[in-house]
Amino acid sequence: MSEVDDTWTGEVDGTWSDESELTELDVEGEEDPEVVTGGQPVLAVVGRPNVGKSTLVNRILRRRAAVVQDTPGVTRDRVAYDAEWAGRRFALVDTGGWEPNSSGLRAAVSAQAEMAMSTADAVLLVVDATVGATETDEAAARVLRRSKRPVLLAANKVDDERLVADTAALWSLGLGEPYPVSALHGRNSGDLLDAVVRTLPDSPGEAGTVAGPRRVALIGKPNVGKSSLLNKIAGEDRSVVHESAGTTVDPVDSLVELDGQTWRFVDTAGIRRRVQLASGTEYYASLRTKAAIESSEVVIVLVDASEPLSEQDLRVLTMVVESGRACVLVLNKWDLVDHERRYELERELDRGLVRIRWAERVNVSARTGRAVRKLAPAMRTALESWDKRIPTGQLNSWLSEVIAATPPPVRGGKQPKVLFATQARVRPPTVVLFSTGFLEAGYRRFLERRLRERFGFPGSPVRINVRVRQKKQQKKKR
Repeated sequence: MSEVDDTWTGEVDGTWSDESELTELDVEGEEDPEVVTGGQPVLAVVGRPNVGKSTLVNRILRRRAAVVQDTPGVTRDRVAYDAEWAGRRFALVDTGGWEPNSSGLRAAVSAQAEMAMSTADAVLLVVDATVGATETDEAAARVLRRSKRPVLLAANKVDDERLVADTAALWSLGLGEPYPVSALHGRNSGDLLDAVVRTLPDSPGEAGTVAGPRRVALIGKPNVGKSSLLNKIAGEDRSVVHESAGTTVDPVDSLVELDGQTWRFVDTAGIRRRVQLASGTEYYASLRTKAAIESSEVVIVLVDASEPLSEQDLRVLTMVVESGRACVLVLNKWDLVDHERRYELERELDRGLVRIRWAERVNVSARTGRAVRKLAPAMRTALESWDKRIPTGQLNSWLSEVIAATPPPVRGGKQPKVLFATQARVRPPTVVLFSTGFLEAGYRRFLERRLRERFGFPGSPVRINVRVRQKKQQKKKR
């Protein structure tokens, strides 16, 4: 097992030549204030497997957000997206294929679809127009007619004008006029969306989503317990859980009340291999997992404490280090860890997590709920560090003491001098050093350790960049 890559992952270093540049980055203001918006009405897209729900969702969003593949059953959880049409914003919920009287994993997927039906402000039932109304479509229609919610019927895969007449038979479902559309080509999608915005209420019901809570990404290798942990925190089945690895494909957004605060959790697909080496559904799921990390503020990395630390675990941790997000390391399945395994685990963590020892650590059991309530304090600590700013005066006083005791190593026969330091930004905290020469990566890591000893920053990465003085070119006398 190798360690997390120890190469320097900070921002690109630069140069300076004028004394005025020493203080131009010294900005004490706050960055990226949280913007809280009002609730949005919710539209749930439901239907049996492989009728084109996710393709239609991508058409409405005008981007490839939902994972699409020819294989039925790719979407399994209910996944929420922010959509907009004709100036109206609404939450669009993609669901897995709904099948009555199913069992096993399909039953869990159907339960998620039924939950979306019961909590949405309006429902869009998608039917394959080339097949017509099946028994499953009729069963879904019966459920929706009893739901007392507005229902729209989309007859998908109408790629040709000759198929429009066939959609008239779908009136038999008792859901009103069928809208013939082609999710693949965009045919009549505008007419369908016009009907959607007319149907949605002006204000959301109890299921309306609210943006603004701190964003948390749950990541880890497949079958490590991400969905189980989210369900335990939420107190209900928000994500499909099954013993087979790779159940989650799309990132799943959930607003969760934890320790008196609302958080926006994103359950992601398990990372199996590097994005460049993945293919098909796994490739797009990996891209969405990476995007979920980039859009989050704090990342919860789940590790199976009952098994040896693997290359996949280290790859996940490397992604977090490179993303610059606050981090909480969660050792899951702690109920399966005995005394001997705890000793081995400590050795593995000391050896493998050299670059991320600053992460907050919590030992939990998603199955039993052990120590789950400790997650909120750990996330708050990490986010406080992520937003922390050190006054320039304190930073330079500390730097003078450190350099006086341990000066930078000699490079090229000359010893660099660090003249000034300032914290250029937060999220993550980034310290810029103005120097007369380049500082080795080893000395930067030394400065980071001493910085943490003095100012803390638990749970947050710290980046140290160096700007080297550029010598003014003297004109040669002829």
